[in-house]
Amino acid sequence: MIAGIVLILAGLLLVIYPPLLSLIVAVVLILMGGALTAIAWQERKLQRHYRNPVVEFFIRY
Repeated sequence: MIAGIVLILAGLLLVIYPPLLSLIVAVVLILMGGALTAIAWQERKLQRHYRNPVVEFFIRY
């Protein structure tokens, strides 16, 4: 229910102030980039101890 209210409020804010959409997209892209960087860093740290052929196939150094 709270998620629905938040989505409705976000939609209303976007109708009232359209440049907010570009700000939201930029923040989401920055957070996704940071998360992927953190995951890759953690995986690299773990790979020193445990070899995983699937990860090695997708993430080549």
